[in-house]
This record gives sequence, C-alpha cells and structure tokens, in this order.
Amino acid sequence: MTQIDDARAWAAFVSRDRRYDGRVIGAVTTTGIYCKPSCPARRPKREHVVFYPDAEAARAAGYRACLRCLPDAVGRDRVAVAEAVALLEAAENSIGLDALAARVGYAPHHFHRLFKRATGVTPAAYARGLKARRAADALGGEETVTAAIYDAGYSAPSRFYETAPARLGMTPSAWKRGGAGVTIRWTVADTSLGALLIAATDKGLCRVAFDEDWASLSMRFPNAEIVQGGAALADLAARVVGEVESPGRHTDLPLDVQGTAFQEAVWAALKAIPKGETRSYAQIAAAAGSPYAVRAVGTACGSNNVAVVIPCHRVTRSDGAVGGYAYGPTRKAALLKREGE
Repeated sequence: MTQIDDARAWAAFVSRDRRYDGRVIGAVTTTGIYCKPSCPARRPKREHVVFYPDAEAARAAGYRACLRCLPDAVGRDRVAVAEAVALLEAAENSIGLDALAARVGYAPHHFHRLFKRATGVTPAAYARGLKARRAADALGGEETVTAAIYDAGYSAPSRFYETAPARLGMTPSAWKRGGAGVTIRWTVADTSLGALLIAATDKGLCRVAFDEDWASLSMRFPNAEIVQGGAALADLAARVVGEVESPGRHTDLPLDVQGTAFQEAVWAALKAIPKGETRSYAQIAAAAGSPYAVRAVGTACGSNNVAVVIPCHRVTRSDGAVGGYAYGPTRKAALLKREGE
C-alpha cells in the first residue's frame, strides 16, 4: 500500500486479514511495538495505532517488532517464495520439497504451507504446471509427441499421459493436431450485458466471452469438431448466464482451460476472491508468488478464457478505479455493482 488508507488498514487489523501482511504495518504508540495485520495479539484502541507502509518505516519511527507475530519475517517469506519460483522455473530436473525448502532456508512443512498460501498451489503443483506448459509449447513444434514429452522434462511418456488430459483438456496428440478428435459444443446466450459465447468440451467450459461467435473457436481449435447446442450445454449455459445476472451463485462450474504456471496461479487467486470484494493487481501478483509481476497479472487476466466464471472483473486498480477489462469497463462496473448488491 504505497498510499495508506487508514480505514482499510484498520479494518484489515480488526479482521486479522492475512492478505495485508507485508503491505501495511500497525504500530502501537502506547507499547512502542509494530505488528502485521494477522497478529493474534489483543487489539489496542484505535486511537493508539498508527500505520506505516513497511517494517523499515516503523523501525525508523522508533518502534520495535512484535515477538509474537514476527512482522519482519513477512518480507523474508515473500523473497523465499520468489526464489523458489525462480528455482523451479530454471530447473531442468524436478526439485523435491525437502531440497527446495533447504535451498531457501526453511523447514519443508513450513515452506509447503508458505508457498501454497502465497501462490495458491503447492510447490509440486507449480512444478507440474511448468512441465505441462512446456509440453504444450513443445507439442506445437516437435515432430513427435514423444520428443515433446521428453523435452518438457518428463522422465517417461507414461508420467505425462497420467496427467495430460487434466492439464491440457484433451489428449496430447489432439492438442498437437489443433483439437483433432475433440468435440466442442457452443451456444450464444442473451444476457443483460450483451450476447455471450459459451463453449464447452466434455470436461467443462473452454470459452466464455462477450461479443464472440463460433468463428473464434475455429481459430483456437481449427481441427476440433465444433457443434452448436446440445442438452448438456443448455444446462451449463443457463448456469453461466446466472453468473452474469447474479454473480456468486454457481462457483462450481466445470472448467477445461489451461495456461502457464503463472497464469494458473493468477486464475486460482481470482477464484479465491469472495463475491462482492475486489483485489488490486498488486495483491493478485503477491498471491501468485510474484509480487513485482503486476503487469503480468494484467496479461494473465486478459488471457482468461472464461469471463465471469474466473472473475477477473474483481481486479481493480490500487487507487480504487475500475481499471481495464477485455469486454469493456462498463460491463466490469456492472458486474461489480451486482456483486455488491
């Protein structure tokens, strides 16, 4: 929080909101101690608390760190997660939890919880996402599926095929052939915010977008069988329309989407935002384990294939402004208004 909103900061402390740890520090004038928002200690009176952007500023003002919540460790935790992400990204071979935690100076079980809280996924899930991304990239360029699998870092084809349908939404060979052998059913539904393309495979929703039609699916999956309508899709489409008209009613809609490890971490953070609340791009970047990747969060939101279902409309600018949206700020403002009602 570069500009501290005292009311929001106090609310974070009252609710012990862990999401604000590392973003604001509360210092108690009567004790000379500063704490992070999630500190479990009894709350002082409001008039005895002043706020600082970070621990360094609180120390400069003459306060000392709380020995119960250890606010100085928050910055170290985030640096450790960022280092772990960099190690996973650069590794040619898999890194086990024990080795990864040791590299960044933490106990394995503690770092496992820390990493998941920061990124929304476990270190192992993050590593699997990296492999799947590399495999998807390689499948587009290798002459054979087997070569792509080994290039992505899998020890054997069987290890990839165990998880490929879940990660890619279709078999590896179908992915390489532009969706060949996969059936995508679609419809365009009327909503109060305009026409909405809704498309799904047998696994779940693969595209939800305003102002699009089946042609966009043909470009994304040129070799898939693209079929209009169907009874199963009708039920799913009705639930998606329900999310547009009254957001937050259907949070269990099945999805068939895939992205890079970072994109998937961002999408997981978006889905974790409660109905009626918003987060800044900086908050989502921190939740995705890359606190400095604020612009990349915007790109990941723009790459979201299922509008409303993965609620990228809940991300706003740090100053409270609505910010950008692939389908226009008017629609974004309307969705946010409905969520707040």
